[in-house]
Amino acid sequence: MAQHVLVEKAEKLLVLTLNRPEKKNALTRAMYKILATEIANADADSDIRCILIMANGDMFTAGNDLADFAAVGAATSAPQPEDGNPLLPALAHARTPIVAAVNGRAVGIGVTMLLHCDMVYVANDASLITPFVNLALVPEAASSLLLPLRIGHARAFEMFVLGEPVSAEKAVSWGIANRAVAPAELHQIARATAVSIAARAPAAVVATKSLMRDEKVLLARMSEEGAHFARQLKTAEFKEAFTAFSERRAPDFSKFG
Repeated sequence: MAQHVLVEKAEKLLVLTLNRPEKKNALTRAMYKILATEIANADADSDIRCILIMANGDMFTAGNDLADFAAVGAATSAPQPEDGNPLLPALAHARTPIVAAVNGRAVGIGVTMLLHCDMVYVANDASLITPFVNLALVPEAASSLLLPLRIGHARAFEMFVLGEPVSAEKAVSWGIANRAVAPAELHQIARATAVSIAARAPAAVVATKSLMRDEKVLLARMSEEGAHFARQLKTAEFKEAFTAFSERRAPDFSKFG
């Protein structure tokens, strides 16, 4: 089977590259586990001072693999701890600075994970989409807390509830990303920034990141979101949304009150 997350360690960097371009880098449980494990292990590795997350292909990520959604939604038993996404707490716990390079579209967790990154570069033609409500779901990754804090309630509500694409230009002006660059230069520029971060005083960098975040608050919000998310997966609303998506039609929520 192809290696869907490429792991590189060089120049004091941990480079994690999503490598499932034939599926638009849709994230499977196996991919989440690799990402979570590598991010967690980086904190204890003195040879890693910065993490760079990027993707191969024409899209950063289509978000969660739909087969995983279908499997959890179809299960008759109560959600188990192992059903949760291990990447989310790994991002909340992370002490090592993280840089992201976003090419093409970023969907769902492809956007919410950026709120845990310390610097974000987007290609000029990138777009960010958070279609949670369109899928009868709720935000995750503590984004219901972090996104309004970052860009304001009105913009965050628009992103979550209408689910319309946000351009690279808007992502920068709203403060989701640091800079928009030419697609051909994206990975090079993001890597150069990661190398620059890795060259700084390591203890000071880690302490600065820690002072800017409240890990306990993030984990508490993730837990709250996760409970809502799990409940929504069992609803008729989600079944209609998922069926409509599979049938390439607009969902009909008119019968739900």
